[in-house]
Amino acid sequence: MGMFDPLKGFGVTFSTMFKKVVTEEYPEVKKIPAPRFHGKHQLNRHPDGLEKCVGCELCAWACPADAIFVEGADNTTELRYSPGERYGADYQINYLRCIGCGLCIEACPTRALTMTNVYETADDNRQDLIFTKEDLVAPLLPGMEQPPHPMRLGDDEQDYYVQGPRLAREQGVPEDETVETGPEEAR
Repeated sequence: MGMFDPLKGFGVTFSTMFKKVVTEEYPEVKKIPAPRFHGKHQLNRHPDGLEKCVGCELCAWACPADAIFVEGADNTTELRYSPGERYGADYQINYLRCIGCGLCIEACPTRALTMTNVYETADDNRQDLIFTKEDLVAPLLPGMEQPPHPMRLGDDEQDYYVQGPRLAREQGVPEDETVETGPEEAR
């Protein structure tokens, strides 16, 4: 050990003392995540407002962390929430368990479940980190009607799922209906 070794350590300190600080001003200045960032989940809607989720539970089966609970129910002619025979009556995602892997998104056959770029899901209450269907369902856009209501885009499911992208373009709704919300709109 040389006599000047302690001074070399101080040299590092002095060289960084006068550099610009790299501290981020979060939460005053929100960071914009990458476009493909896996953030909060969202349950999407068809252009008429009906839900895309058909309560198949494939997302729950695909989840390696067992963070998703889905309970399907049957649509009736009086109460229709989705164009299929069933809809997701109870839908919950436990963000205490979710690892953000996106396997639930890949498993969804109707593209009902997608992920937004909302990253602020921290809370000091564990119960508030279990998001329910009301927390996850996409907001109603102009031209959409709050379910339950009859099918407006056709007489059967095929009209929704086969012709759905064309109908969405005609009505000016983005094809996958994913509403990109910023972090400031998180709960």
